Formats: sequence, C-alpha cells, structure tokens
Amino acid sequence: MKKTLFFLLAFSGAAVAQRYTTEVFSQVNVNANVSYAQNIDFLTSDFSNPANVAGDVTEIKTALATGQPIPAKFFNPADPASDVKVRDLKMDVYSPVGDNATDRPLAIYVHTGNFLPPGINGGILGSKNDSSAIVMCEKLAKRGFVAIAANYRLGWNPLDPNQFVRRAQLLNAVYRAIHDMKELVRVVKADATNLGIDPNRIVMFGEGSGGYVALAYATLDKWSEVEIPKFINPATGSSFVDSNQVGNIEGLNGLLNLYADNGQSTDIAMCVNMGGALADISWLEAGDAPMIAFHCVRDPFAPFGDGTVVVPTTQDDVVDVSGANTFMVKANTLGNNNSFTSQTYNDPITLAARARYGVTYNYIFSAPFDTITVNTAEGLYPVIQPLSASLFTNVGAPWQWWDPAGPIASDTFSAGPPVITYHMAGLAGNPNMSPSYGRTYQDTILGYVTPRLINSMNIVSNEEFALNSRIDLYPNPATKTLVLNISDADLNIESYQVIDATARVVMNGNLNNGFNELNVESLNPGVYFVKVQTNEGEAVQRFIKK
Repeated sequence: MKKTLFFLLAFSGAAVAQRYTTEVFSQVNVNANVSYAQNIDFLTSDFSNPANVAGDVTEIKTALATGQPIPAKFFNPADPASDVKVRDLKMDVYSPVGDNATDRPLAIYVHTGNFLPPGINGGILGSKNDSSAIVMCEKLAKRGFVAIAANYRLGWNPLDPNQFVRRAQLLNAVYRAIHDMKELVRVVKADATNLGIDPNRIVMFGEGSGGYVALAYATLDKWSEVEIPKFINPATGSSFVDSNQVGNIEGLNGLLNLYADNGQSTDIAMCVNMGGALADISWLEAGDAPMIAFHCVRDPFAPFGDGTVVVPTTQDDVVDVSGANTFMVKANTLGNNNSFTSQTYNDPITLAARARYGVTYNYIFSAPFDTITVNTAEGLYPVIQPLSASLFTNVGAPWQWWDPAGPIASDTFSAGPPVITYHMAGLAGNPNMSPSYGRTYQDTILGYVTPRLINSMNIVSNEEFALNSRIDLYPNPATKTLVLNISDADLNIESYQVIDATARVVMNGNLNNGFNELNVESLNPGVYFVKVQTNEGEAVQRFIKK
C-alpha cells in the first residue's frame, strides 16, 4: 500500500491538506478520566489543627512509601476521620482514530476557572469538561496531535478582605497548579510509547487562569523568582510560598506535597496563552520556551499590558502582572521565538494580527488611561472586541461557550429581583456566546498557532515509511550547491520541487537514484522546502539558503 509522509509545510497557500495544520482525521478517540496524579487538596482539607494534619500526612506518606493505596477516608471530603484530603487528578486523552504515527506532538490544555470550581468561581466554566477544552482537544486530535485536557487542584479565598491574604492564596493556587502540570508532564513522558508521542515535542495551551499556569510553567525556573518584592509577605519578610510546606519549583518535596521524581524532565517545547498573563516580567529570560499569545485588548480581568489582576466575583485587586502586549515584546527581543519569527507567514490570519500592530484603541479605563496601543510583536494575536459601556462587561474570552440549560448555567446567580442565572451573568461578558462563535475563534487560534508550532518544534510525522530519513540532504544551510543523495535501492525517484516560504515553486526537475547536485546559488536567502516524489510517496525536507 502506498504511504505518504506528511511533512508540515510552514507557509500559506499550500493546496494540499497538511497534517497538523488541517483536520486530516475525521474521528477522535477519547480515553476519559484517566488518573495521572494524587496530591493533597487545599480546597477541601482542614489545616487548622497542626497535630491532626501531621498525623494525616504521615499516614498518607507511609502508605505511599510501602506501596499501599491511600486510605479511602482521605478522598472523601465529608469523612470526619481525616482533616487532610487528597484529590485524584484526572485527564482526558484525545487521539486521532486510524493514526499509526508513534512520535506525535502532544498538546496539553490547561482549563480556565479562577482556581475555584464552577459556580463557586462565579462562572460556569472551570474544568477539563468545559466546551472550549473539549472541542479544542478534538480539533487538535483531528489535526494529528495527541491532546490532553487535565484537571488540576483548586482552592483560594477571593473574598478575603486583606489584599495580601488574597495575593498569598492566589499565588499558592497557581504554584500548586504548576506542580500538577509538571507531574502530568513527567507521567506522560514516562508513558510516551503507549501514548504514541514524542516527549520532546510538548506544547502547553493555557486558557484564562490556565494561561497564567502555562506562562508561569514556561518561565518560573528558580527560587529567587518567588522571592521578588511583590511576593514577599510584609508580616514575615519571607515569600508567600513556603517550599518547606508545598515543595520546590519542580513540585517535589514539601510536607504537604506527595509528588516524587520519576527521572523524567519537565521541559516543554512551547507555550500558547489564551487570555492569561505573566505573573512577573522578570521571570521571562533568554532560553525560555517559545510562546504565542492570544489576548483581548480590552480584557477587564487579565490586563493586556501591565496592570492588575482583578477578582471576577468581587472586582478587587490581587497582584500586578504583565499581559501579552508586554511579555511578547520581551520574548521576541530575547530571541526565544526566533524559531518561528524568522519564518515568513503571509496567510490571512497573520495579516489580520499584523494589521492591529501599532494601532491605538480606546481603552476600558478613564483618562489618562483611556487609550492603549498594540505593540508590534510577531506571535501576538490581539483580539479586538467592542468597547463596552461597563468596565467588567468587556469581553475577555470570546472562544468560550456553554450550554445555557446546563446545571450551573441554569442556577441562580443573583436572586434579584430580577432573578439572574449564571447563563445570564455570563452573557454580560460574552454577549455573542454560541458554539459556532467560539469554534470560529478556536479555528483562528489554531490557524495562527499550528504553522508556528511546526517551525518551532521542527515537527515531522513518522509514518510507516519514514522517507525523509532515507534521503540525505546537505549542506544545510547551503550557499551554492545542495546535494540530494538517495542510496536506498527500494526507492524509485520520480521528480523534485524546491518551494519557497510563500508556497511558490522556484525550481523543479528530475532526479536519479544516488548522488544529485542542485544549483541553488540564484535563490534569495531564506527558508525553502525540497519535495521529492518517490514510488512510496512524498518526502519533504527543509533547508536554509544563506
């Protein structure tokens, strides 16, 4: 049977459906509610009695050390036999049906929710079962990715009247969520063969609160970054995060932490933010993972530029952060995004993003802060929604939607009068909410992201016949001559094309088995693709003309 190696051409205008950039699979398999970790739950535990806590933690860790299951009383929040509670963290794994690839990139989707359960967080969304999480993972799987939507631990008190208490609790909630994602990455890397993934090609998508987690995951890499002034408790002079209690940067050790090192790296290859912000711009340093950002310019809760995180339920300030309009400029300046910013993109989605660079928009605050200018930063997609008459009804996440008749959406948000349901309250900040509207935004996101993922992670599919590995191409970069050497007697070479980054064929001809020299001296400097037609399908390799 003839097999085709799908190589991902990172240019616009390609007429052939390409794996990872378009939906080449029609069906998706979902392995739901797979347990990936167990750890202490700060939402349901009672830490008021230190002696009880110490006894419970000792019992839990003894069970783990002796290979025994954690007793059931620790998983039941209503069981009075323990003060400390443990949460069994679940993930849903999405994969394309009929796909035989074994080295697929993995996309991890971190959901939104303000680090509280749906309803309690003042909204409808906040789990791996959100419509936006499910459909985005389906779309990724249909493109040939393996996608995972995972729950993580929640819990903080946004209603505390003390801003420093709110800040401490929120920072710790984010910190624990990072630990959960690090454990997830360790677990899936250890199981890469069964999942059919390449452990070196993991991209983390973060939506809303999940965006904060994904951005922090990619940038928080040393303890000193947790001890910057705004994260210092004025009452103690120490960080709001106590590593002796909750563990180190990697999510290991700590009294109230159960994760153990399995020998796997927690590195990821890329980060995609959808409406989150970076906890502190100083965290972003040269060598951090490449990042792409989608951010509503008029987001009232996560600032587009430098600003303050606001509690959605109370509109109270929590902590100053940096939005995409700030951190994307720095990421590009540091060179972290060179893997994709050095390429050429002229597709309509990219052009739409660029058309907003340098434009000044009416903003959500009063003068003198009543305008904001979008910075020029490749990899930033500024989302423009109409300016609302009320600050907190400006749209921050048009890619979200929900079932208006769902159990939370139909519950009473405010007794009134008039009675307001959660659905009605949600529409105030997303008035065009519908599945088709949200899906359109998701298609835009993926249309922008996937070509850049391809370049940044150097993705090549490995089908049954790995043709690229059977065709030698050198030198790369090339100045005058490019050699194509086909020494595999089982391959019959038919023709070749050299294609530039705008999908234009700039050279073509026939090849012989064996040694072939192509004169590329007349080509302009840049990135090109050599497509070779064989009796077993097409192979495409990228080269750089100096």
